Amino acid sequence: MYTTLNDHYREKYGCKVYKLSLDGGFTCPNRDGTVGTGGCIFCSSHGGGEFAEGVCESVEEQLRRARLRVSAKNKAGKYIAYFQAFSNTYAPLSRLRQLYEAAMEPEDIVGLAIGTRPDCLPPETVALLAQCNRIKPVSVELGLQTIHAASACYIRRGYENAVYFDAVRRLKAAGLEVVTHIILGLPGEAAEMAAQTTAAAVAAGTDGLKFHLLHVLRGTDLEADYRAGKFRCLELEEYARWLKACLEQVPKTVVVHRITGDGAKRDLVAPLWSADKKRVLNYLNKALSE
Repeated sequence: MYTTLNDHYREKYGCKVYKLSLDGGFTCPNRDGTVGTGGCIFCSSHGGGEFAEGVCESVEEQLRRARLRVSAKNKAGKYIAYFQAFSNTYAPLSRLRQLYEAAMEPEDIVGLAIGTRPDCLPPETVALLAQCNRIKPVSVELGLQTIHAASACYIRRGYENAVYFDAVRRLKAAGLEVVTHIILGLPGEAAEMAAQTTAAAVAAGTDGLKFHLLHVLRGTDLEADYRAGKFRCLELEEYARWLKACLEQVPKTVVVHRITGDGAKRDLVAPLWSADKKRVLNYLNKALSE
């Protein structure tokens, strides 16, 4: 079996730890015209931060509200502050420093997680992240999604694989933990292709992996292709087979942060089975143990 995030946190912090999703008001070079204007084809108007608190509020207020949402489940009261929406290193250093320091300040925040793109990590930003890492542990989450050129082009990822590999190398050299996001079920891919992406991320030195089911959200360009019949989404049984093929590439030293990702139910177009998260996780855990 693989190393779960829960086990990893218990070993690292001595208790169960919950992530508190934050919105720092960032944008993305794939939206503002630097790389592109449409964003990745699957990305919603929330920039992957559907479950983050409101951007109009201060970091302190977002943390307060996020704590309330999970307090009943987190008796230990320890948290990771997670900047999730859009590209959370894509801003001037002064602003990044202000946001990161505000998020790390509370005593019950034991670490910082930063979701971003590999092409948004200039040397001075990596240096800032390393400084923060000397205060509290910092992990940087990178959206690789796939190593296959045709798929990367289709989803409008906007950078070459070499950019990801270089970012991982520089982050690791700075002493930072790296988590890599991979999408399973991309149009034109097969299970072995997703497994190849997983193997490449592991070989690059990623410390963690997040596996996501390709799901279609309302208002995205992916929705238009789905409704036009250009691709179909995986069924649950298929997704389990894909996931198993990927996990076969993952050593125990690499932490699996999640085995599936789901969109907000209010925006989910397909596959609808993914909305029943408890059933999905129960099925996947049983399938992976067989």
